[in-house]
Amino acid sequence: MDWKDKVVLVTGGTGSFGKKFIEIMLKEFNPAKIIIFSRDELKQHEMRVGGFDHPSLRYFIGDVRDQNRLRRAMHGVDIVIHAAALKQVPACEYNPMEAIKTNILGSGNVIDAALDSGVKKVMALSTDKAVNPVNLYGATKLAAEKLFVQSNSYAAGTATRFSCVRYGNVVGSRGSVIPTFLNQRQSGTLTITDERMTRFWLTLEQGVRFVIECTETMQGGEVFVPKIPSTKIVDLARAIAPNANLELVGIRPGEKLHEVLINEDEARSTLERDDLYVVTPAVTLWQRDLKYEGIPLPDGFRYGSDSNTQWLSLDDLREIVAVFESENKLSDVD
Repeated sequence: MDWKDKVVLVTGGTGSFGKKFIEIMLKEFNPAKIIIFSRDELKQHEMRVGGFDHPSLRYFIGDVRDQNRLRRAMHGVDIVIHAAALKQVPACEYNPMEAIKTNILGSGNVIDAALDSGVKKVMALSTDKAVNPVNLYGATKLAAEKLFVQSNSYAAGTATRFSCVRYGNVVGSRGSVIPTFLNQRQSGTLTITDERMTRFWLTLEQGVRFVIECTETMQGGEVFVPKIPSTKIVDLARAIAPNANLELVGIRPGEKLHEVLINEDEARSTLERDDLYVVTPAVTLWQRDLKYEGIPLPDGFRYGSDSNTQWLSLDDLREIVAVFESENKLSDVD
């Protein structure tokens, strides 16, 4: 797929994912236009004066809760990357209806606006917390995944197709533990929830490139899951501050010891490729003969952060943290 003649809209475009996505798009793919759709005028201003002032960029103030504004923003758009969401687990627990309005109803608005506007491809960002969810954030993202997959049926007879990507923790993203550990390092004490805790990890650039790759190859209905490494939270703490004391504070409400990207039930409808998995829909009413590429998984397969075959070493973690610190110092100067 050639991006050069495409008009792309990114919901939540002023977030960490949106900025990295737009940066890579401008440097390597040169789309005809990129529309940055978000509700925060200050972040849009800061983004514009911070270096994102390109002839192909358009800044749209709007909320995914407003379907009419989405429909206006999507006029003439070819591809939508849906990254807007309420993501903080404690905030979603304390404000459940707000999470539902943005993450579920807002996703429905994105879908309806895309269908009405004739958008060709819509890729939604999901999370490992959507698998066997124990918190509201995960539950809303699970519901959003179901909405996007099934909405291909509503697009029958049209060109609009919907898919999702689902991955784990992004290094340095909003709410990430890395900035927390870096801030605590000077005190000599790092707070961790449980020494046994594991998580999937990938860098922001890896996440963006995965989304780009999957958007290029999607047929509609897939949930794409990358093959990414795991790490123990205690190892991450040691990589950042090897001599610090570790204070156990206990698991927060809505947290798991380990995350899962594909559970045993989903595995029955999942196909494996070289660097990713594809969770396929049970039915493809929009195209009954649709075939997805990949190899079926063995019975009982589970893709969990605790049973992963790929693990980050302490040296790997130190390198990731060093890159994160360097990039953030540069951005502060800019």
